[in-house]
Amino acid sequence: MRLKDKICIVTGAAQGIGLATAQKFCAEGAVVVVCDIKAEAVELAVAQCRNAGGRAEGHVVNVTDRAQIDAMVAAVKHKHGRIDVLVNNAGITKDARLQKMTLEQFDAVIDVNLRGVFHCSQAVADTMVAQGSGVILNASSVVGLYGNFGQTNYAASKFGVIGFTKTWSRELGPKGVRVNAVAPGFIQTPILETIPDKVIDQLVAQVPLGRLGKPEEIANTYAFLASDEASYINGVVIEVGGGLTV
Repeated sequence: MRLKDKICIVTGAAQGIGLATAQKFCAEGAVVVVCDIKAEAVELAVAQCRNAGGRAEGHVVNVTDRAQIDAMVAAVKHKHGRIDVLVNNAGITKDARLQKMTLEQFDAVIDVNLRGVFHCSQAVADTMVAQGSGVILNASSVVGLYGNFGQTNYAASKFGVIGFTKTWSRELGPKGVRVNAVAPGFIQTPILETIPDKVIDQLVAQVPLGRLGKPEEIANTYAFLASDEASYINGVVIEVGGGLTV
């Protein structure tokens, strides 16, 4: 098992890519700290992990609330004595064209997708540096590589996450902490449920593999990057999009 006994925090872990990642990490032997904003969803995700034989515990966390993040990190460190992996998966969309986007839409996405990543990473950094080891994995997006119509806020946040990744890999790498990002393409998750089938078909037509991705395919990438198999990978952004940007 590639993550045997590693203490791994996953944000936005109650559904979609986050849940798939929590389940994959459990299957690889990790102790997974499931973090999400809704208590009922956290409880269900933890139960799913445990029912599959994994070790998981839950924390209700809003990644825009630094006090909640600090409390969660302190609790995890107190209980386990260390923090080995952080997956900054939590994210939202609130799409609109530039001329129609409200400040509320812009701020909400930046607060969760960008500021939340900063909060969580800063909260674990001292612990990882003191250990001399750790892995921080950030969720970017193919939209963070080339932009996308109607997603000014989302694109800005995901471009920003890449900037975080490059910067932190330089700052923390010498301390034994690796920082990488994953840029998913169009993945079959609840975030796509509001998109009309016609638009989904248009998206799929752009993908050389001819299909949407599966949450498990992103989770597999996170598991590799979190493991010692990726011990010399630092500061990279891995696109998992079926060749979308080719």
